[in-house]
Amino acid sequence: MKKSLWTLLSLVLITSVLLTACGAPSAGGGTEVTFWHAYGTGSAEEVALTKVLEQAKTDLPDITINVLQVPFNDIYNKYRTDVAAGAGPDMFIAPNDSLGDDARNGLIADITELAAGKLGDYGQLSIDGMSVEGKLYGIPESLKAVVFWYNKDLIDTPPATTDELKALMEGGTEVSISYGCYHHFGFFGAYGGQVFDENWKVVADQGTGVSDAMAYLNDLYQISKANSWPKNDSDGLAPFTEGTAAAITNGNWAMGDYRTALGDKLGVAPLPAGPAGPATPFLGVDGFYFNPNSTNKEAALQVALYLTGKAAQETMMNEAGHVPANTTVEVTDPLIQGLLDAFQNGYVRPQVPQLGLYWSNFCNTDEVFEKGTAAADYIKAASEAANK
Repeated sequence: MKKSLWTLLSLVLITSVLLTACGAPSAGGGTEVTFWHAYGTGSAEEVALTKVLEQAKTDLPDITINVLQVPFNDIYNKYRTDVAAGAGPDMFIAPNDSLGDDARNGLIADITELAAGKLGDYGQLSIDGMSVEGKLYGIPESLKAVVFWYNKDLIDTPPATTDELKALMEGGTEVSISYGCYHHFGFFGAYGGQVFDENWKVVADQGTGVSDAMAYLNDLYQISKANSWPKNDSDGLAPFTEGTAAAITNGNWAMGDYRTALGDKLGVAPLPAGPAGPATPFLGVDGFYFNPNSTNKEAALQVALYLTGKAAQETMMNEAGHVPANTTVEVTDPLIQGLLDAFQNGYVRPQVPQLGLYWSNFCNTDEVFEKGTAAADYIKAASEAANK
């Protein structure tokens, strides 16, 4: 009897050790999911996320979420280095700036099958922002794009067209236009211009849309320069929040600073439409990505779906200003609704290698703005260089 009992106890002990070594859920902690983020310490985003994660302890009792904050400037390199070494977190959240490259390099897991049938509550633009070549690589969390922010005390009605914006500035109203190849990209679409064709060949010099937009931007730049107005989002922060500049073009990542300073005086509108239709700013998507090394992808997916679910998204929206990817979220903030409306014409950031041809050839815009090169000549030379 004693021998049988000892044998049974030995088997139980051995089984327990083996289960622990294989990573099976412990009785007290459940499955563990390691999650990285880059929200700044004490920021509205970190505070809101902490609140959501605290609630997750109740709502996801079988999953322990181990959180690590990594500085934004380090998170991509740290993640890539760790994954290449066979390690890294189960999941992390970041913009889709380099999603295409990371997916092609095998650094992010293809979750097309894992998430099949589970994204019915998410907007198509946000899903497109998490996809590369028809495959899904992330769960969308929030949307970002450049819009027109204005002070309601200084501008009654924001300019709806490029002509109205130019007239406003010519009339002496200080507007901080962010001149730069990312911030002003949306004006190309307003003039009917395309940088790429359907095969991702650079065609900016075919037709006059892109060069017309660049000529228009140069007109605005010269007005800004003559009046010593800010010409980028960083220099425009103080004038706009202090009530000197009436408006600024920038992404919604700056909304927290603007709203803190201006309160109910803050308004938002799409970038002005041009002769060919609405402006088409780059639309970025933040989302949750999964480590191909992870053995907990299903649990990580459950966490990501929770963090992008209705309740969590409402917290991130109301307390951190995130524009939710989840369409079931009840939007009551007019600024968030204004952003959602403005994003409808966004140009989903392409996850193709050819996008690098835009950054490397169309960003030296001082050739036009400062050196006086004709816009059409600049666009022609940039396009030829891109297609070499």
